[in-house]
Amino acid sequence: MERDLPEVIAQVTEVFEAYERALVADDVDTVIGFFAAEAIRFGIADQQAGIEEQRRWRQTQGGLPPGRRLKDTTIRGYGQSTAVVTTLFGYPGSDVLGRQSQTWVRLPEGWRIVHAHVSEPAAQPT
Repeated sequence: MERDLPEVIAQVTEVFEAYERALVADDVDTVIGFFAAEAIRFGIADQQAGIEEQRRWRQTQGGLPPGRRLKDTTIRGYGQSTAVVTTLFGYPGSDVLGRQSQTWVRLPEGWRIVHAHVSEPAAQPT
C-alpha cells in the first residue's frame, strides 16, 4: 500500500482546513457535511453515533471559544482513499492543548470523516 501520496495529502489538507473554518465559524450544516452518515464521534464530554445524533448535539452547543489555534497538525495518507489527521488545539489564556483525531475516507460523495475523537487533558502533560 502506498502511503502519503502527495495528491491524497493535498486533498485531505484542503478538506480539513475547510472543516476547521466551518467549525470556528459555528457553521453547523457545513461541519455536518464533512461527516459520513454513519460516522462515530467521541467528544470531550459527549459522543454521537451517526449524523443525526451529531446534528442534534451541534445545534445545542453553540460556538467554540474565540482564538482557537492548531499545533502539530499531521496528515497521513494510506492508499488512495484513507487518511488520518491528528492535531493539537488550544485557546487564548490556557496552556492546555486538546487533542483531535479524524479518520477521513474517500466516498462517492467525496472525502468524509468516518471517525473522530476529541479529548482535553485536565492539565498539560509533562
